[in-house]
Amino acid sequence: PILNIFRTLLKAPKAYKAFMWWGGYVLSDHNSISAREREIIILRTGFNWKSGYEWAQHERIGKDCGLTSEEIEWIKVGPDADGWTSTEAAMIRATDELTNDGFVSDATWDALGELTEKQRMDLVMTVGQYTQVSMMLNSYGVQLDEDLTLDPDLKA
Repeated sequence: PILNIFRTLLKAPKAYKAFMWWGGYVLSDHNSISAREREIIILRTGFNWKSGYEWAQHERIGKDCGLTSEEIEWIKVGPDADGWTSTEAAMIRATDELTNDGFVSDATWDALGELTEKQRMDLVMTVGQYTQVSMMLNSYGVQLDEDLTLDPDLKA
């Protein structure tokens, strides 16, 4: 079955094609952030933008990438939740700063010191991509696919 996000985006075929190319990069092995960390970033971005569709899709993907149900709940709490490594907490903090202020603070860049320059760039690009996705899903009113459930913390 075609997911509702794609049914919607197919109404603008050229934009859909470009969107899929860029989104393919973010979700591929070319993105230097591990799949597990990438899903932490995507879920936090979706949560911050109150995108129920984004959260529901990536909750499942996150579990496939090794996130536990407990860690997924921690994502809602944010960087100060117990259990994160210092780098994971810094990645979540960077996501929060990007979705709140549009830039990463010097202190957070310093806390991301274990990441390579490309990983830090990929973090920002991942937040940017999923900010765009969340805004489209929210603005277009894309409904959850039949097999998804809206998280109670994201109900209007």
